[in-house]
Formats: sequence, structure tokens, C-alpha cells
Amino acid sequence: MIQRIQSVYLLLMTILLVVAICLPVGQFIGSDGIATHVFKPLGVTLADGSFQSTWGLFGILLLSAIIALCTIFLFRNRMLQVRMTIFGSLLLIGYYIAFFVFMFILKGDLNAMSFQLGWALCLPAVCIILNYLAFRAIYRDELMVKAADRLR
Repeated sequence: MIQRIQSVYLLLMTILLVVAICLPVGQFIGSDGIATHVFKPLGVTLADGSFQSTWGLFGILLLSAIIALCTIFLFRNRMLQVRMTIFGSLLLIGYYIAFFVFMFILKGDLNAMSFQLGWALCLPAVCIILNYLAFRAIYRDELMVKAADRLR
């Protein structure tokens, strides 16, 4: 079962989440129209070189990547795999909620006029889609096993 398509989905999800941890998700734009602060999941680098931590976003992405990687090896317990994929999707939805909370709080604290989203912000959404595809494949395997048991 480890060579099934859900393993590919979950491995791809893990890789995308690690990439999302490393890339900036946006920039705060000052009143003069110049990008002054880079927003990464670990924190915001200020123009003067100091650092404002947003470690919660980093933690959610790291936990989601670890869960996706561990879910690959739970192939003998498909119902636990299903629960783990659902939990991973809920974590990624929570990531977006936490991101917008951090963004609005930091926007006020940094006196920024606007926020420019980065392309790395779409990676967790792609991971939610991959998680759904893995969920469907795992559940289809579970139904196939139950049908085979019923025939015996």
C-alpha cells in the first residue's frame, strides 16, 4: 500500500509545505510606496534589520509537513490515515486564519499602507487540494478492502 497514489500526494504535500516555510508570503508596503518589510512564516524582517517573530505560522506549517510525512507510513491503518489527512487540512485552514490575523495586527503596528501578497501563500491551498485527493484515494482503498472482506 505504500506505493499507492496517496503516498505521492502526501509526499508532494510535504515538499510544498517545506518550500512554503522558506519563502516569503508577502511584503508590507509603506506610505512612500516602497516595500519596507518582508513577511515570512517565521517572522517579519524590518527595514532597520530587527525581527518581529510570527513563529505560530512557522509551527503550523512545520506540524502540517510532519503530519503529511508520517501519514504516508500509516498505510496499514487506513482509517487513521483518513483522520490524519482531515486534521492536516484543518491545520492548513487554521494557517490561513492565523496568517490574516498576523497580517492585520502587523499592518497596524508597522504603519504600513498596504500588503502585497506573495505567490508562496498559495502553496498551502495547493496542499489542501492534495490532501483532499489523498483522502479520496485512501477512502477508496478502505471501501475496496471492506468489499473484498464482505465477499469472503
